[in-house]
Amino acid sequence: MPKTMANLRKDFLQQPWGLWWIQAQRLTSIEVRRNLFSWRASWIYFLAFVPTLIILIHVLIDRHSQFSMSEDTVILAGIVQFYYIRLGVFFGCLGIFSRLIRGEMIERSLHFYLLSPVRREVLLLAKFAAGSISALLLFGSAILADFVLTYTAFGTAGHDYIFNGPGLGQLQAYLAIIALACLGYGAVFLLLSMMFRNPTPAAMLVLGWEAINPVLPSLLQKLSVASYLRHLMPVNVAAEGIFALLTVETEPVSAWAAAMGLLMLIAVVLIYSCYRIRTLEIRYTTE
Repeated sequence: MPKTMANLRKDFLQQPWGLWWIQAQRLTSIEVRRNLFSWRASWIYFLAFVPTLIILIHVLIDRHSQFSMSEDTVILAGIVQFYYIRLGVFFGCLGIFSRLIRGEMIERSLHFYLLSPVRREVLLLAKFAAGSISALLLFGSAILADFVLTYTAFGTAGHDYIFNGPGLGQLQAYLAIIALACLGYGAVFLLLSMMFRNPTPAAMLVLGWEAINPVLPSLLQKLSVASYLRHLMPVNVAAEGIFALLTVETEPVSAWAAAMGLLMLIAVVLIYSCYRIRTLEIRYTTE
């Protein structure tokens, strides 16, 4: 006999939400420390801050006139759109989120979590939260440093651009884009790490899909993290050369619709990941 809405509400309220919240907080704290303060994370620091180093060299060596600010603004937008979204955040999240499940299988330590009195869904969501926080701290800090260095070089003109012009809004948009990119790629790679013994080949297929996505029909472009983020860019960076000829122009999408579309995609992937982890089995002899 199907349950009524009153029974479903009663079952929902009787769940130990407080206990699950405390368990998730503790697990998240442990995983964040392991992600950020490990020598294995050094290459992810490199991915996040290598553009910052290049911009710093540019600031120290080159002269900056007020007339070149628009050019540097476009270059910064290109770094976010073409480096961070398609390479830096992509491979950084691949390293962070693949280790959360598959890495612990290889290290033969995941069974300690699975044998503890913690629901597997709580474990998965806590690991996703930890990976997201780690990625956001690294790449969000890098974007902030890139932005400050770019406009500090212009002195008073750069200060006016940030606080009396469109600069502050652009910074907020870049941080939002990086946050959504970390969540989107993180959800995908966390799922892939449960589906495949080696998630790297599948991740390369995802990278290829993201690379050719601009030339696909508009319907298929919706199955891409980067396509949603492209609509959120505060500064448009046009494709050039033969790539511009192959690019299919889609109808403009509002920032609100693009963000909601990506969040729905992330929710669907996480729900399926929760289903997968309930039946996850570990065979250390085959890992």
